[in-house]
Formats: sequence, structure tokens, C-alpha cells
Amino acid sequence: MADATTIGQSARRFGRWTVLAAAGLLGACQTIVPRGPVEPSQQRPTTRPADRPSIDVETGIPRDAERNRVALLVPLSGSNAGVGTSIANATMLALLDTQNQRVRITNYDTATGAAAAAQRAIAEGAQLILGPLLADDVRAVAPIARAANIPVLSFSNDLGVAGNGAYLMGYVPTQSVARVVDFARERGVSNFAGLVPNGLYGERASTAFLRAVEGAGGQVVSLQTYARAPGAVSGAVTRLAAKAPYDAVLIADSGANAATAAAMVKRGSGAATRILGTELWNSDTGIAAKPALSGAWYASVSDTLYRQYAAKYRARFGAGPYRLSSLGYDSVLLTVRIARDWKPGTPFPVNRLRDGDGFAGIDGAFRFGRDNVAERALEVKEIRGGTTSVVSPAPTGFGK
Repeated sequence: MADATTIGQSARRFGRWTVLAAAGLLGACQTIVPRGPVEPSQQRPTTRPADRPSIDVETGIPRDAERNRVALLVPLSGSNAGVGTSIANATMLALLDTQNQRVRITNYDTATGAAAAAQRAIAEGAQLILGPLLADDVRAVAPIARAANIPVLSFSNDLGVAGNGAYLMGYVPTQSVARVVDFARERGVSNFAGLVPNGLYGERASTAFLRAVEGAGGQVVSLQTYARAPGAVSGAVTRLAAKAPYDAVLIADSGANAATAAAMVKRGSGAATRILGTELWNSDTGIAAKPALSGAWYASVSDTLYRQYAAKYRARFGAGPYRLSSLGYDSVLLTVRIARDWKPGTPFPVNRLRDGDGFAGIDGAFRFGRDNVAERALEVKEIRGGTTSVVSPAPTGFGK
């Protein structure tokens, strides 16, 4: 467990759709261990010890009546320690940037047991949980938090763990698929085809794809699945080509796998076939250099503010952040905004998460729907000439 706090007076506020700029990088934060009283050195011992009042010694981290207690549950050891540490660093950076003194965040390692981490956090006074990252950890933490009436802002993208006090901040495929399909229809695409991998992500992408195309007034000519195994996508592309012609093909997979499949698709159905992608592509820094994806469209959160954040992160921590770490940063911005009216020592005002106007973050505007999933304002990008460019900007907020 580690404790991160900020130092200094609050110097600025952020507007509804404005992300705070950094107020300067402060010294590294550290856990503060309370010390007992120290007797003056010149005092001489007496033959009879003086009576002293009894002192109640409190275990755990010290109480803090001036700040709201928030727990960050992420893997800080084990195979996922890299991304967990990056998220923890991002939350500390957000506290420094906002110069907030009403929120105290304590880190708990889920790699040694997410349920135990949640129990410890709640026992030590947490009124809000940020994290966990993994869906299985959310399943372990949510019932414990719900019993204590403490909301969970998870970084997972598994729709199955949302609800009953657990909220999802992760990027879900349903929204990116719907966004790119709508854009493609606006650009004249009417006949769609799809390639999706087996598994939970593929199932949800498939459902979203079928619904989005139908809702946009298009037609799905063919939808093929494949196993994530060497050569498996080739058979799926062959089956897909038998249903040609089609105007565009959605490949709901990582950038590297999509590039392999896209090359096969264009050989089988023609170079004019438009390739569509999902939010997974935004995590692939080398995607623009893949020739097979030239001309492809995909929807994701905006990278404009993220690039500024990444440069600041690199300057402070000496390495680049994981792309998912922005979720940690934005969860702190949300918490800080609500903390303006959240009295320390009282339950987190969970009703504030339902703000219809949403929240601002470095990933853009977002708000939680009735399903407890973050609805995000997404942009559409096109890959062309070894780079990506925005062809349809993300909305800056949510209309009534």
C-alpha cells in the first residue's frame, strides 16, 4: 500500500469541458508516518516516573479529517504491474495538476488479492474506490463495496461487470463500432461485412456491429468469425470473399492482426474496399505505418490532450505511460470536481455520477448512463500516408 497526497494551496479550477493544465511538478510524495511526542533532552529523570495520560494508538494509516479518503485498487506487482503502476502514477499526476487538498488517494495492490485489498481499503476509511483494472477483480470487489455502500469506478471494459454499484470507465467496443459505422454510412457505405475473433470481445463487437448497421440503414452482407491462431483468419477471409461485393469490412481486432487480415481482404475483394477498425487500434502506436490499413477508418477517444499528458508524464517519471493510464487521470478529475461539494468523512455522493452534462477528461467528454457504463464522445480517424488524421471530430459535450 502506498499513499499519495498533494502539497500547496488550490490555485485554479477547471470548467465543465476544460482540463486543468499542470501547476508545476512538485517534489515526490511519500507516506507520512505520525511520530509520538518527544521529551526535551534537558529534562532529568526522576526517581518516580511522572504520571502520563493514556494515549490511544490507532493502527493503519492516520485519520485525515480535512480530506476525502479514496482508494486506488490496481495491480502493483505481478504480470500487470506495469499498467497498474502507470495508472497509479497518473492519479498522482492529476492530484498535482489540480493542486487539490480535499482528496487523499491511497494505493492498494490487487495482485495479492483484490477482495482483500478492497476490505482493507474500506476498513481504513475509503468512501470511493477507483479501479480495479481486471474484470475478475471487479467481480471480487463489487459485492464487498456494495455491502459498504461504496461506489466502484472500474477501469475495465467488460460490460458484464457494470451495475450494482460498479461503474465502467474503460473503452468498450460497442461505442466505437457504432461511431465508425455511422460515419461510414454518412460517407456512402451501404453494404458492410465483418471479421471478428472468437471470444467475449468478438461477441460484443459482432452484436454492436449488427445493431449499428441496421440502425444506420445499411446491410451486413457477411459476418465471419475466426480463432486467434496462426492462419485462422485466412479461412475467414475466404468465406467472406464468397459473399462479395461489399463496400467496407469491419475488423474487430488489434492493429497488427487487422493489418494482416486487411491485406487478405483487399486481395480478395479489391483495393477499394474500405477497412473499418475499433478502439483497439488507438493503443497501437505503429498502426499508421501499416500499408494494408491505408485509408482505414476507426473511432476512438481523442489523443489531443493525451499527447500533452504523455509528455508531462514522461518528464516526471522518465518513461512513457500506458495508454490506459489516462483512465486513472480522468477518474481523479471526476473525483476532484465532485469533491467541491463532498464533505470529508461523509459518504461519496453517488448521485453526482449521473450528471447528464457529464465530465471532462484528457480522453474527452464522458458520462455514465443507466447501465453504469461511461458513454464517450469519440472521434473518427483515417490512416493515410503513414499518419493518422481526424476526419470527424469528437463532440465537445452531450446535448440535452
